[in-house]
Amino acid sequence: MEASAQQPGRTTGSTARPGRTGRAVRTAHGTVAHRLIADHLVEGRAEPGTEIGLRVDQTLTQDATGTLVMQELEALGLDRVRTQVSVQYVDHNILQTDERNAEDHAFLRSAARRLGVWYSKPGNGVSHPVHMQHFGVPGRTLAGSDSHTCAAGALGMFAVGTGGLEVALAMAGRPLRITMPHIWGIRLTGALPEWVSAKDVVLEMLRRHGVKGAVNRVLEYHGPGLASLSAMDRHVIANMGAELGATTTVFPSDDAVRDFLRSEGRADAWTPLRAADDAVYDLDEEIDLTALEPLIARPTSPGNVMPVREVAGEPVGQAVIGSSANPGLRDFAVAAEMVRGRQTPPGVSFDVNPTSREILQDLSRSGAVFDLIAAGARIHQAGCLGCIGMGQAPAVGRNSLRTFPRNFPGRSGTQDDAVWLCSPETATASALRGVITDPRDWAAETGLAYPDVKALRAEPVNTAMLEPPLPPDEASRVELERGPGVSALPDLDPLPDSVLLPVLLKMGDNVSTDEISPAGARALPYRSDIPRLAEFTFTRIDPDYPARAADCRDAGGHLVVGGENYGQGSSREHAALTPRYLGLRVVIATSYARIHWQNLANFGVLALEFDDPGDYDRIRQGDEIRLDGLHGALAPDAEPSVVAVNTTRNERYRLHHHLPAHRRSTVLLGGVIPAVAAEEAGRRTGAGSSSDGAATGGGT
Repeated sequence: MEASAQQPGRTTGSTARPGRTGRAVRTAHGTVAHRLIADHLVEGRAEPGTEIGLRVDQTLTQDATGTLVMQELEALGLDRVRTQVSVQYVDHNILQTDERNAEDHAFLRSAARRLGVWYSKPGNGVSHPVHMQHFGVPGRTLAGSDSHTCAAGALGMFAVGTGGLEVALAMAGRPLRITMPHIWGIRLTGALPEWVSAKDVVLEMLRRHGVKGAVNRVLEYHGPGLASLSAMDRHVIANMGAELGATTTVFPSDDAVRDFLRSEGRADAWTPLRAADDAVYDLDEEIDLTALEPLIARPTSPGNVMPVREVAGEPVGQAVIGSSANPGLRDFAVAAEMVRGRQTPPGVSFDVNPTSREILQDLSRSGAVFDLIAAGARIHQAGCLGCIGMGQAPAVGRNSLRTFPRNFPGRSGTQDDAVWLCSPETATASALRGVITDPRDWAAETGLAYPDVKALRAEPVNTAMLEPPLPPDEASRVELERGPGVSALPDLDPLPDSVLLPVLLKMGDNVSTDEISPAGARALPYRSDIPRLAEFTFTRIDPDYPARAADCRDAGGHLVVGGENYGQGSSREHAALTPRYLGLRVVIATSYARIHWQNLANFGVLALEFDDPGDYDRIRQGDEIRLDGLHGALAPDAEPSVVAVNTTRNERYRLHHHLPAHRRSTVLLGGVIPAVAAEEAGRRTGAGSSSDGAATGGGT
C-alpha cells in the first residue's frame, strides 16, 4: 500500500505551511489557475466543491479511447467539431498483430476527415508531447480522453483528462463540467543538483502525499525554482499530477515557455501568464529542489516512493526510457551520453521508446541513436508501447525499471510484474550495472561528468505526419470506414426505481481502471467491439466475472463494492461501459477517482458511497442488496441519500451520492446518449428539455 501522508524523517528539501494537507482556510485568488478558469467560465461560480462549466478551446483524443468518442459523436449527430482545435492521435494501439488495429486506424482517420479534426498518423508520436509541440497555446483550455492530458499544463494551459463522452460533448460545443478544485500552490526554490531531474520532483510529491493526495485539487507550481526547469521538464511534472489524483497541474507561461514555442517555430503562440503578486492559494507547499535526491517508486503503485539508495542492488532485467512521463529530447540524450562507449549486461533488456518522430530524427542526426544501439539498446517506434502493455512485457520475477507514469499490477502485460518508476538517469545507470543504482554513485565510479545536453539543437520541425482538417464541403462527402470489428454502441436502459442486486465482486482500495478493463496487447485490439472487450472485464481480479455477470444480466444485473479511490488511473470509459454492458447497475465504494466517477454516471451506473466507511467491512461478496426509491433519491432537489438493505444478512447501510441535478437525470435515463436523445426528441416535439436540467449539457 502506498504512503498517503508525509513520512516522518522524509522531508528532505521541503517545508510546508499549516493546512498543507488539510482543508482550505482562506479565500484563494490571483493564481494562474483562477485566471484560466475565470477566462473560460460559462456555468456556475468558481467556489471550491461546486460544479462549474468551462468553455473548451481544444480537444485531444487517442486511439484507445478515440474510437468510442467518434462513435459517440456519430450518435450525437455532430457534423463538424465546434472547438478551435481538435486532434486525433494514434499512439496507443500501434502494435498490429492482426487486422483490428489497422481497421480502427482507418475508421479514426475517416472520422477525423469528416468532422474537421486533425489526424496524427501511427508512429508520429505520443499525443501529449506532440500536442504540446504543435498545438499547445498558453491561456487555452484542453479536454482530452486520456488522463495524462494534464501534461499540457506545462505551457500554462488548463488541461483536463476526462472520459470520452465528456470530450465528445466538448467537441460538440458544450461546456466541460468539473467540480471546482482547490488550488494548491507548490513553491519551488533552488535548482536541481546533478543526476537529479524533473521526474524526481513529482516523485517527491508522490512520496509525501500518495495517489490520493491531490484529489479535487489543481497543483500550481511557482517560485524562483521554476527558472531552472525547461518547458519539457515541466511536462514531466505536470503529466504525473494525474498519479496524485489532481484535476490538473498548472505552470505559468514565462520565458521557458516562450523559448520552447520559439524552438517549435510557434513564437507567435506565446503569451505571458503569471499569478498576481498578491496571489493566495488554498493550500501551500514548498520544495527545495537543491535538496532532492534520485527517487524510485516500487511495485505496484506510483505512491510507493523511496530514495534509490535504499533499494540499490536489486537485480534488474529490463529498463525502458520514454513515455509521456519523460518525453523530452534531453531525457534520451542524457541516456545516450551515459551509455556511450559502454555495454549493457547480457541479462538486461534496455529499451528506448522515442516519444515523437521528431525526437527520433534529432537523436539520429546527433549520433545519439548510434551510441544507444552500440550499447545494446533496442530502439522502438514512437508511441506509448509498453506503458500500456502493448509489447515490452517483462518476465515474471524480473524487475523492470521504467520512466513511465504508472506501475499498477499487470499494466505492463505481465500479470505478476514488478515495475519500478524512476528517472532516465536512474534507469540508464541501473541498466548499465544490472542492478538498481543511484546515478550519483554510478557517476562517481565511472568518473562521468553530468551530461550537458542543453545545447542540443532540434532540427527543423516535421509536420508531415499531421493531416489537417478538410474544408467543410469536402469533409461532408467523406464516408466512415467502419471495419467489422467496430460494433455499435450498446443500448442503455433507464435505472429502475427499485433493484435487488447480487454483490458480484468485493474489492479493496485503489482498484485501477487497468484492473477493471485491462489495456495491453490482448484486450486493446477489441476496444471498438464492446461485446468482445467485455470478456476481459475485471479478469485481473476475478477471471470468472464476465461469465457470472452475463448469467445474471437478464435478471436485473448486479453491483460491485470497492474501497477507497475506486477507479484510479486511466480515463478509459471502457472501464464503465463494459461492466455496464454486462449488467452493472450500481457501485458502492468508500470513495472514487474523479474521472471514473464521471464515466460511471455517463453510462448510467449509480455510484454510491458509504456514510459510515466501516459498513464496507460488513458486506460480503455474494450478498444480495436491495435499493428502493432510487428515482426519488435522484430527483433534482432531493437529499442525496439512499438506504441499502442487505437481505442476506438482514442489515441496513446508509449511503449517499454526489450527483448534481443534470448528472442525476443522466443516470436515471441510462446515460448521456439516451439523455441527449431524449433532449433532442423533446426539442423536435416542441416540448424542450425539462427544467431540472435533464440531459442539458449532455450530462457532463
